[in-house]
This record gives sequence, C-alpha cells and structure tokens, in this order.
Amino acid sequence: MSPHPHILRALVLGLALCGLSPLVQASMWPDSLWPDSFEVCPGSDQPSDNGSRYEVFFSPHTHHWTRSPEHKQVIAVSVSRQLPNDRFCGFSLFTNSFGQPSAYAFTGKLWPSPFASMPNVYATLSGGIMYGYVGRFKNKVPLNLGGFSPVIIPALGYRISPRVAAEVQLLGTAAVMFGVTWRY
Repeated sequence: MSPHPHILRALVLGLALCGLSPLVQASMWPDSLWPDSFEVCPGSDQPSDNGSRYEVFFSPHTHHWTRSPEHKQVIAVSVSRQLPNDRFCGFSLFTNSFGQPSAYAFTGKLWPSPFASMPNVYATLSGGIMYGYVGRFKNKVPLNLGGFSPVIIPALGYRISPRVAAEVQLLGTAAVMFGVTWRY
C-alpha cells in the first residue's frame, strides 16, 4: 500500500482539528448540537502573551532509549498558534520511528520560567491525537485504534533569544526528540 492514503488521512485530521472548527461550527452543525463556547483553539483571534502569533519547531534527531534495527531517522516539523494565557495549539508532520508518514494535532500549555534561577528555561506540555503507526507497527504505541492514538508530550526548552529556542521533547518511554523553535 502506498503511503499517500496515510498522508491524506493525517492532513484531513489536522485540518479538521486545528483549522476548520469555526467553519464546521458555523455551517454544518445545528446550534443545538454544537455548543457556542467550543473551539479547538480558543483565543486564536486574540494576541498571545509573548507577542508572537506562531511558532515553528524542527527536529532533525530523535534518540531512542532502546536501539532496534527497524528504527529509522525521525524528522519532525510542527507549526503552533500562540494563544493567550501561555497556551498553544498546532499540527505536526513527521516520519515515525519506522519511517511511516505521521501527524500529531495538539493543544498545550507553556510555563515560561518554571525555575527562578534559570529565566531562559521553559517547560511545555502538549496533548492531542497522533496518526501513524499502522500495519505491522500498530502495536508500537498504546491505545492505537486504526492508526489514531492519544499522545501527551512534555518538553523542556532554553530560550536563546526572544524568537529562537532549543527544545527537548520526551516521547514516553520510547525516545527523546531534540529540536529548535522559531517564533514569528
């Protein structure tokens, strides 16, 4: 089977969760079925606390805790919308540990300086739905149903400048991902 259907499913999921909720809310659902206060990215029409609207994350390297000859290089790119109250939501495209195209739609919280003695250090926690790990790799992530799995990712970062940071994301008991973020 070609990876194209998987990429299409991942893109549809991301668009539905991150970008189209106001359109869907306004045009497809009767008012009685869709609460007025529900938004996937509430506050996306308001300015963020840090003055930036978006953040891009790029990871060229992931270190697996346990080596396997099946593991492939993981490359990840994500875009997140910065929201009020140090919140964010976004979408990531990546190749998973087994070379399959995958996606992650998420929302999260930023703690800008959790350690007073280290003001450039920050912490984040994101959670959402991942698509990937299909076929013979479907049991490599917990709670996988048709390629969709819930995900929670804690991260620590170091702000090099107001716009650039280095970040480490903990991928459960499987791996740690290293990357760089750019705010704009």
